[in-house]
Amino acid sequence: MLKKIIKGSHRKPSKSDSNEPGSIFGYGQPVTRNSGSVSTANVVVNHASRAGPPPPPSPNSSGPGPISSMGLGPPPSGPVDPLPLFRDAPVSERQSLFIRKLQICCFQFDFADTLKSAREKEIKRQTLMELVDFIQSGSGKITETCQEEMIRMVSVNVFRCLPPASHENTGQESADPEEEEPYLEPCWPHLQLVYELLLRYVVSSDTDTKVAKRYIDHSFVLKLLDLFDSEDPREREYLKTILHRIYGKFMVHRPFIRKAINNIFYRFIYETERHSGIGELLEILGSIINGFALPMKEEHKLFLVRALIPLHKPKPIAMYHQQLSYCITQFVEKDYKLADTVIRGLLKYWPVTNCQKEVLFLGELEEVLEATQSAEFQRCMVPLFRQIARCLNSSHFQVAERALFLWNNEHIVSLIAQNRSVILPIIFEALEKNIQSHWNQAVHGLTVNVRKMFLEMDAELFDECQRQHAEREARAREMDEQRELTWKKLADVAAQRGGEDMITV
Repeated sequence: MLKKIIKGSHRKPSKSDSNEPGSIFGYGQPVTRNSGSVSTANVVVNHASRAGPPPPPSPNSSGPGPISSMGLGPPPSGPVDPLPLFRDAPVSERQSLFIRKLQICCFQFDFADTLKSAREKEIKRQTLMELVDFIQSGSGKITETCQEEMIRMVSVNVFRCLPPASHENTGQESADPEEEEPYLEPCWPHLQLVYELLLRYVVSSDTDTKVAKRYIDHSFVLKLLDLFDSEDPREREYLKTILHRIYGKFMVHRPFIRKAINNIFYRFIYETERHSGIGELLEILGSIINGFALPMKEEHKLFLVRALIPLHKPKPIAMYHQQLSYCITQFVEKDYKLADTVIRGLLKYWPVTNCQKEVLFLGELEEVLEATQSAEFQRCMVPLFRQIARCLNSSHFQVAERALFLWNNEHIVSLIAQNRSVILPIIFEALEKNIQSHWNQAVHGLTVNVRKMFLEMDAELFDECQRQHAEREARAREMDEQRELTWKKLADVAAQRGGEDMITV
């Protein structure tokens, strides 16, 4: 018994049901990977990072008897015999056979022990494969009852407790996610087929959305979104595809899905800074943003300002920056007037001490500037090139080099050329400083090329900037000399008044 308690303590309940009065699918107990050996109906282990499971359903909860009464109990103690194949059954009996196969697939097994219930596991796997083939073949339109029972079976298998992340087990600060070994779900041989069945059901032309939305409802979508925190990349990939298809097929769910994703981002940005599926969610949003109609709704612009731009703040941005940059660029390409908002947002969250993050920002900035028109560029060019000037003088050569690469982009060079009278005076000092004292030869060479480009662009302006720079340098030297002279006079006066006790330097 002690071993079972210890084993159960490492399972963390799903956060999806924290605010729900009960399970909409008729199952009150949480599903765990060990539910094949231990019933968890009366035992709930709450993990610090997630909310607990929902309370049991009320006695009056409705639902078809066979599967609802089965719940999430352990697998049958006696032998399980495989059911006949669909092709061997009469057409009139296939719907009832479909439900019986679903019932077999509702049993959970312990995958921690590969040898335990090996025969039953294989029967369930083969049954799931038959169900997938049956849905995919479209050999018969399944009834509404069968659809309800199928969603129940899917819920039993996929809506389960996710294991805690490695840093949650030890209580230590989380390591770099890129360096961690990905967690692989032990029950994936079954789980993959369940996800495949759900995907085939959603994309099937035989699936009537008016009927299906009764079972693939808001609560179901929320539970799917909670599973994006799974550390298994294979599961997140399936979830991404399924949620994208649900968004495309169930138009009634679209505003709800966008709002729910927003809430995940808010919690990630302002509370946890830890979530495994931000990249996959951004991939879905990238496709959604690409389909936005013009003129863009105010809701979508608020999403950009309140969620996407603040996603530049968290430390693990490298895990999802590629997808985030694509979403940001899509907004600017859809509505070029948003360029000023985006660039100022990047400057707001510009890293101070994280050089690798700064390199990512410079790469994203180039993509945004490539879609920026002259009028929007002029609104933000002064603060923008003040920041670029600081990057040019960075002692980290990759930051300085990436900033200098902006001059390799023809569109950006044309924007700079149109506004050279404002930009060159801002960055001229940074260019001169690099040429005089930067330690990296590659940065030195790139700076010389940029300086030459400005000289060829406008020799008169360049000479004027050079003259002003020389005057500033002369004034700075003069002030240094005056300061030294003042200190020397003070030291002499103090030495005269203090006599031999005064020490001068």
